[in-house]
Amino acid sequence: MGHAAGAALVATVATVAGAAIAPEAAEAQVAYGSYVGVGAGIGVTNDAATGQGSGVQGVIAGRYRLLQYPVSLRAQAFLFGGEFAFVPTVSYDVPLSWNTDVYVGAGASFVGGGNNPSIVGDKTSFVLQPGIDYLFPNSNLVAFGNAIFAFDAYRQGGNMAISVQGGVGIQF
Repeated sequence: MGHAAGAALVATVATVAGAAIAPEAAEAQVAYGSYVGVGAGIGVTNDAATGQGSGVQGVIAGRYRLLQYPVSLRAQAFLFGGEFAFVPTVSYDVPLSWNTDVYVGAGASFVGGGNNPSIVGDKTSFVLQPGIDYLFPNSNLVAFGNAIFAFDAYRQGGNMAISVQGGVGIQF
């Protein structure tokens, strides 16, 4: 297992372990609205064959929270600075406090397919997405941050694409 795959596995295990260690925290209805936001993403890895893929891209992010379950539907679109990419995921949400929850999601990345890879690679791939949402008290503003681990994300190099995103959204 490569270092990046190991990091993805550690992030997933840490999130699930946190929920198992403090199950009473899961009773809170944290940040239970949905949101749409904007931010930026940074590519941490490159295509092994071409050296392309890292960089900065704009992010439009959305979350639709299923109120009866600790599950959310999430999506991120990556624009500017590379090929367009769309990453939908389904996440399991774990409340840490009334304002904060962590999550781990699974889904896929779909990439425009041009010559300049996005920060999540240049081909369709399976993704894991650990992250955190923070609802600012007495407002509708949400800060979000996450990482995307896109497995076998490059056509030529075949390695994992890792990116880190963050931004601010409006809860509805």
